[in-house]
Amino acid sequence: MPTIRSSADLRNGYNDISTFCHTSNETVFITKNGKGDLAVMSIEEYDRLMSKIALYERLEKGMEEIAKDKTRPFSDAMSEIRSKRKR
Repeated sequence: MPTIRSSADLRNGYNDISTFCHTSNETVFITKNGKGDLAVMSIEEYDRLMSKIALYERLEKGMEEIAKDKTRPFSDAMSEIRSKRKR
């Protein structure tokens, strides 16, 4: 169940919300006038989320290249890497 707090709670209880985000690694949703307004998370959780997104984007690009037949055999790629390491 998501943690939902008001903008007044953010203003008056920032330290509590910050501690919660850091200890639980969960996002806190902030409302303004009863409607969703912000999502607050720790920097560490944000970095994890951005890393996942970057990975998904790379996987998607790889899947697109496979669909367009823009790949080569693994053994060829490894041979090229090995030959560059020997230089």
